[in-house]
Formats: sequence, structure tokens, C-alpha cells
Amino acid sequence: MTHQPSRDGAIARAAQHFASGAFLADLTRRVAIKSESQSPDHGAELHAYLDGEMIPSLAKLGFAGTIVENPVAGRGPFLIAKRHEADHLPTVLIYGHGDVVPGHEGRWRDGIDPWTVTIQGDRWYGRGTADNKGQHSVNIAALAQVMAERGGSLGFNAKFVIEMGEEAGSPGLRALAESHGEDLSADVLIASDGPRVIAGRPTVFLGSRGALNFELTVDLRKGAHHSGNWGGLLANPGTILANAIASLVDGQGRIRLDALKPAGIPPAVKAAIADLTVGGGPNDPEIDRDWGEAGLTPEERVFGWNTLEVLAFETGNPRAPVNAVPASAKATLQLRFVVGTDPAKVLDAVRAHLAANGFQRVQATASRMEAFSATRLDPTDPWVGWALDSLARTTGKKPALLPNLGGSIPNDVFAEVLGLPTIWVPHSYPACSQHAPDEHLLAPVVEEALRVMAGLFWDLGETGSAIRDARKTAGKEAIRA
Repeated sequence: MTHQPSRDGAIARAAQHFASGAFLADLTRRVAIKSESQSPDHGAELHAYLDGEMIPSLAKLGFAGTIVENPVAGRGPFLIAKRHEADHLPTVLIYGHGDVVPGHEGRWRDGIDPWTVTIQGDRWYGRGTADNKGQHSVNIAALAQVMAERGGSLGFNAKFVIEMGEEAGSPGLRALAESHGEDLSADVLIASDGPRVIAGRPTVFLGSRGALNFELTVDLRKGAHHSGNWGGLLANPGTILANAIASLVDGQGRIRLDALKPAGIPPAVKAAIADLTVGGGPNDPEIDRDWGEAGLTPEERVFGWNTLEVLAFETGNPRAPVNAVPASAKATLQLRFVVGTDPAKVLDAVRAHLAANGFQRVQATASRMEAFSATRLDPTDPWVGWALDSLARTTGKKPALLPNLGGSIPNDVFAEVLGLPTIWVPHSYPACSQHAPDEHLLAPVVEEALRVMAGLFWDLGETGSAIRDARKTAGKEAIRA
């Protein structure tokens, strides 16, 4: 009997790919590459991940790959890979990053080697399993299963961009999009990063909060002076800085400077957030219900509002205090913000506020870390309903819709520079320990993710053209809600 390609067939292939151990073998090989982008001596490994792993893997699926060196000196390269089937078909851009944070060798449970995938129960430990090697590996594998089911075609055009510097703030990614816009042009971005809302609930998110780090410093004099002889006579920079911070954010974590707050939460965003629940999972910290903006739910605070966090504060010698009035104090603050906050205006607003409130000796400067803008695809965009329907059809579950991730990813490059509608389908979960020792994936989530993405890519070949055309007809705004 002649094989009739089907959606169910593609999903079954994805499940078998997991069960056979083939996916685990690919992931194990990729995790073994020590692609630490924050370590200046790992440039060879950053190139090796693309040259030796990604290009051959994608070539098997008919992708032609090109390595593009980073326009920012000393930073990791990019891979652009393309597979073109027909001009009339829709085109998807798929993103991933192959770099990881430092391995933290010697700090993992039970002596686990971060560069080897170690299985304990449902957990697959290893650096990059969750962030992001495991996630883009799921998407590559799902594409392969769809192609196998269709007899060697996808039913759409596909492009990949894989960067090797996301953990260092994605330096050069915006410049790459600006200089290679045609190479990266598409009808939709479908990518995977970050966690699901909870492990057992498939999730779609449409953008991310932005992030801006800045430093507040008080530098009053050279050297410290005895606190008995000079205390009460010399201004204390730690005291000044603590009060300056308190003028920006109060003791309950509520932002006090209106210029750092959003105007409100749009109705469509508020409705999507109402269906979400944050926390309560294994290893999740207990939420402080009385912390943050008054009148908002915990979910609205993390997905629909801005937060100002103190990341570090130092004055004197915290590890070995002495009886002296310190000479200086320094703090690093971070504003996580939603669409509607202009990061270019934040520092000026902070400086004006400090000056107006008697803190002229506090200097505000931008951090060297690159800032991410806030983005959010309109929840009513046709691509959103299409993706949610696909996930529900595959899993029999109601997917969670996050208007934007609470964290920050370089979605602004795809939404603002390339003008793409952005659909993110994460394959991790909140307690995955990304960026820390014991990073891991959950095997049941991986298996479901492979099926989810096989279904999604199958649907792209079946109905992607209709969604693309409907979106153009409706004239939807692709960048922001």
C-alpha cells in the first residue's frame, strides 16, 4: 500500500525519534562542545559548534549554511542557513543560540560533568540542555520528521539563524539583521527559548520584556576615614546611595518614579495573563504576595508590568568590614520593562529625579551590557491563533499564551529590524536551573515538544500560506501590540 503522508504520521515519527535515543545522541554531541561565550578563550569552540555540528546537521535537511563573522570584534560568529522549496510558499525564520554560560565545573550535584548529558530519572543534566542547545535541537529534529513524512519536502521555505553570543547580550545580532535583511526575510519567526509557564502546559509567548542595566555610584573622597573620629562629620556614600535607591523603588518593591512605569496593561494582554498561574512548581521559590505593584496579580507583575531590581550593592569591604566611613558606594540596578517604556529615556529620567530630590552626588551611568527592547506581538494576530490551535490539536491541552516572556531575549531584532510576527514555543520549564549548576531538561517535556513542533511545522506546510495571506489582508501590525 502506498504511504499516505499525514500529520499523525509526522507526530508519530517525532515520538519514535525520541524513543529510539536518536535525539539524545544528537543533544549529547552538542552539549560536549564547550561553547562558553562569556569566556574569551573559547572562540574555537564557538566556531566549532557551527562549523562542525550545525552546518552538517542542517545540510542533511537540504540547508545551505554560511558562517558570518560578528561585526563586533572578539565576539562569536553567526550561522545563516536556508532551504528554499518554492517562491509561492511561506517562509519561516527559526532562531537559536549555541553558546552557553560558564559550565561551573565541580558545583553540580553528584559530581555531574556539565559537558556530558547525565540522566537521573526524568532529568537530563548538562550545560545547554535547556538553554538553548536542547531547544533548537528539538526544532531541527521536528523539521527532519516532517520532511521524512512528506517524502523529502517541508511544504514551506525555511531559514535558520544561530548566534554564538546570546549569553553575552547578543552583540552584533542587530547589526547582522540590518546588513543581512534579505537573507533573513520571512513571513514569521518560530523559535524556542525560555521556559513554559509550568512543565506540563505547552506555552506560546509573543515577545519579551526589555532589560536595561544601569549603575549608581557615589564617589566622595580618596580613602576611608575612622568612623569614631569622623563619623557624623563625613557624608557616608553608602547611606546616600541607599536613600537614593529608596527614592526610586520602595520597601515593597514598588516603583516610585512614574517615568519607569508603563501606562497600563492593554485589555487583550490582561485577558491573556488572566489564564496564567506563576509558581507552584517543583523547586520554584515561594512568591511574596505583598511584593511589587499594588493592585496587580503576581502574573500581571511579571508579564504585564515593569520591575526595578537591585542586582548588587557595595560600599566599604563587605567581606571584612572595618570601622571606617567608606569613600564610595556603587550599585547595579536593572529595569525589566514592557512595551510602552522607552529605554532611551530611562537614564535621563533617573538623573533628573536624583537631582530634583537632593541626590546630586549620585551618578547614573549605563551598564556595559547591551540592552534588550521590549516587544509583544498583538495577541489577536492570525499567527497567534494558528499556533495555539496547532498545539492544542497535538496535545489535547489548552496552551498557555504569554503576551511576553518575563525575561529578556533579543526578540526586538526580529520584530523591529526584520518586521516579523514572532511566535516562541519554549521547551523548558521554570525550575530547569538554566545559568546555574544542575541545568537540565525534563524528558517528558522533550518528548511532547518534539511532537508539538512536528505538528506545528506540518501545519505550516498545510495552512501557512492562508495565514500569511490573511494577515496581509488584515493589515496587522507585526512589531507591537
